[in-house]
Amino acid sequence: MAQLIITGRDGSEKIVEGKAGWSVMENIRDAGFDELLALCGGCCSCATCHVHVDPEWVATLKPMDGDEDDLLDSSSHRQANSRLSCQIEFGPELDGLKVRIAPED
Repeated sequence: MAQLIITGRDGSEKIVEGKAGWSVMENIRDAGFDELLALCGGCCSCATCHVHVDPEWVATLKPMDGDEDDLLDSSSHRQANSRLSCQIEFGPELDGLKVRIAPED
């Protein structure tokens, strides 16, 4: 199985076996990171699943769409490697993906 490496806000890192077909957000929540609120449940309408993707992985991901880009603009913690984890579908091609949960706005 493909691994997902998650770093929490406190710096703790957890390596989990990611579930293919699930979003990165669903995998993070399933791994017990309650700090990732994901209030909209993955509908790309709240930005509470904001993560910073490891720079080595940014180019590997599908480009973000306009809605995701607009929502990330509302975060004071947006960086060049910011993504909404609900918009990244996890699969074997992302084995080893590293993300850090962004600070809460």
